[in-house]
Amino acid sequence: MEANKYSEDLALALVLADAADLITTARYLAEDLVITTKPDNTPVTDADRATETAIRKILSDKRANDGLVGEEFGDNAEGKNRYWVVDPIDGTKNFMRGVPTWATLIALVENGEVVVGVASAPALSRRWHAGKGLGAFVSFNGGAKRKIHVSKVSEIKDASIAYSDFVGWNEKRPAFTSLVDSCWRSRGLGDFWSHVLVAEGAIDIAAEPSLALWDMAALDVIVREAGGAFGAITGEIGPHHRSGLSTNGLLHEKVVKLLNGK
Repeated sequence: MEANKYSEDLALALVLADAADLITTARYLAEDLVITTKPDNTPVTDADRATETAIRKILSDKRANDGLVGEEFGDNAEGKNRYWVVDPIDGTKNFMRGVPTWATLIALVENGEVVVGVASAPALSRRWHAGKGLGAFVSFNGGAKRKIHVSKVSEIKDASIAYSDFVGWNEKRPAFTSLVDSCWRSRGLGDFWSHVLVAEGAIDIAAEPSLALWDMAALDVIVREAGGAFGAITGEIGPHHRSGLSTNGLLHEKVVKLLNGK
């Protein structure tokens, strides 16, 4: 019963991703792409704003009673038990420079828990999606979906870790450097890409020290439905704590202890 409960919401999230892909792919590598700077000194493009606007329009028609938290146009989720979380382009700096590692992230939160998530990366020809009790899947180039599962690596020394960069780790940087040095392999893949690769079992740990809810919500349920664990680098569970740590679950407690000097 519960598995079916979110099927309709997941189907809508996939429709939202289709609408987003039409806009983002049309503006990717466009010579007239308009780039401005937000008050927090991060860049935003006309594609970011157009994509979120399109998603908001569909949700206002299909889910008028749900709240929405979006990176570009704020939120109206206060007091709502159900709200959507949208990052129109996760990896805007990549998008601007022609690096294909960017995605639209769409999630549904119910009573504080992420229950639906989609990460659509059309420049990579890939899309990941998950719903509570429905499992996690990836599709390539619009083809058939494939169920995904995290790895079974159980020791740090055998693990592959991915991250965005070393910026933002601050006082935890020595611990993070030690963690990276302790792993079998490390790659600075960054953004959503690191976390969905954990869900696929291609890598075992993904860590980022400073993230917003819209950066993490969709990834949270995708990783968990693939059998992994998602939380903050400080140990809290879920995407509500300003940092992101994905693991295959077997390594989660060990990684949290290493990052926090325990």
